[in-house]
Amino acid sequence: MKKIYLLVSILALMLCSSCTDLTEKEYDIIGSGMFPKTAEDADGLVTAAAYGPFVSNWYSGVFTVAATGVQTYTEMTTDIGYCQWNDVVWPDLLNVNFTPNSSGPTRTYKNYINSISKMTQALERLKNMEIDDDVKNQYMAEVHCGRGWLAYILYDLYGPLQIASPELLSSGKDEVLPRSTAEETVKFIEDDLQEAIKYLPARYHKGDANYGRFTKAVAYTVLMKLYMHEKEWKKAVACGKELMEPEYGFQLVPHYKDIFTLENEGNDETIWAAVCSTSGNQQLWLAHVLSSEYPTKNTSIQKWGGYRVLWDFYHTFDPKDERLQVLVGDFVGTDGVEYNEKNPGTVLFGGAMPIKYGEDPNATGEESQIDWIVFRYADVLTLLAEAECRADNRVSEEAVSLLNRVHQRAGLAPYKLSDFASSEAFLDAVLLERGHELWFEDCRRTDLIRYGKYIEYAKKYRHSTTAADYMTLMPLPQSIIDEGKGQVVQNPGY
Repeated sequence: MKKIYLLVSILALMLCSSCTDLTEKEYDIIGSGMFPKTAEDADGLVTAAAYGPFVSNWYSGVFTVAATGVQTYTEMTTDIGYCQWNDVVWPDLLNVNFTPNSSGPTRTYKNYINSISKMTQALERLKNMEIDDDVKNQYMAEVHCGRGWLAYILYDLYGPLQIASPELLSSGKDEVLPRSTAEETVKFIEDDLQEAIKYLPARYHKGDANYGRFTKAVAYTVLMKLYMHEKEWKKAVACGKELMEPEYGFQLVPHYKDIFTLENEGNDETIWAAVCSTSGNQQLWLAHVLSSEYPTKNTSIQKWGGYRVLWDFYHTFDPKDERLQVLVGDFVGTDGVEYNEKNPGTVLFGGAMPIKYGEDPNATGEESQIDWIVFRYADVLTLLAEAECRADNRVSEEAVSLLNRVHQRAGLAPYKLSDFASSEAFLDAVLLERGHELWFEDCRRTDLIRYGKYIEYAKKYRHSTTAADYMTLMPLPQSIIDEGKGQVVQNPGY
């Protein structure tokens, strides 16, 4: 018998903001004939296996806003992000000085590679359950979606993965897994997501009992990002067009600042968010961003003044851009002092303040119950504009129109086809727009790598003296290499 520990409370918190059961249920010493048997058992299994990693729960989860969250630390290696704290995790990220012993660049692999195997085990157990086929198919689709999504995140950061087969996991053997090939990893991700798409609903709406669970829209979004990563432009276009179909009902929120507020949770631009609540999952964005001098309606919000957007990037915005309403480079503090680039004090010395999220009126410290947004329709539209241009190697009216939907939402004059003398000029405009739109949403690093600019920008804007071409992949943790005893090969350059 194998021991498998499942935290059921995590998904209960994430799936429904009204859920308050924080009880941890431990399924210990599980034999194949003991668990799961009922639909309730299956829900508990899927809760822990498929959804456990995908939370923004204080300092836990792939999407925590703290230093271990992918939307945070990847941005700190680009031309956008900065942290004004000098604790142990930040220097290697900020200086693009990755090593196998750097805690920041390696932690996601160390924390989550075993979750892939847990999901594989969950699928094997679900497969043999005697429950309603529709229920079983949906649960299995959710696990496929979670496994494909997590595998994509790890693949994007580290390259080919260690992927255990169901047979190896069921054997109970303690065996070192070598890494798969890139082709095998991509097929693994693609197969999972396509399997999920067969059975998942298009989307859920705020207030639905299943709001927060995975959907077909989530799977298509991850699949689109995979195809962009692999430069499969036409396949990426097909995913983007699918997500524009009426059954999904996605549309842009009229004003950027309203996307990330408590009042507009579950808006029609949000493809997926980690559901937060006062009773469980809570995200800590404003605590990490706001300085004590910044005025807020709720004076009980914790303010540590850490995260910033570099001044060089801040200056790329048009002054009329509405997105500057929540990216603050000039304000009068509660102390009566005007803080800006010329007079930063200790408040803005690292750059502008990326406020982005609205205030939680009930917050009494670092926590916020505002859902943490992971995928948005604006991301899909701008990726689709890029993919169409790359697929046909030309700028079309349709691609310009897609870009304009996001550009004009920011209060800016629309682009015309004649504004772009070449495909390269259009692609540069898309890259800039995505930077202006999606800061701290885990897009910039991948975008810059796809454009071949990641290391160039690290040297130019981060003034890195250590950034090297091989750092487009982060290193596997040294502990993984040591345990691999020659079977696990480190990424080149490390």
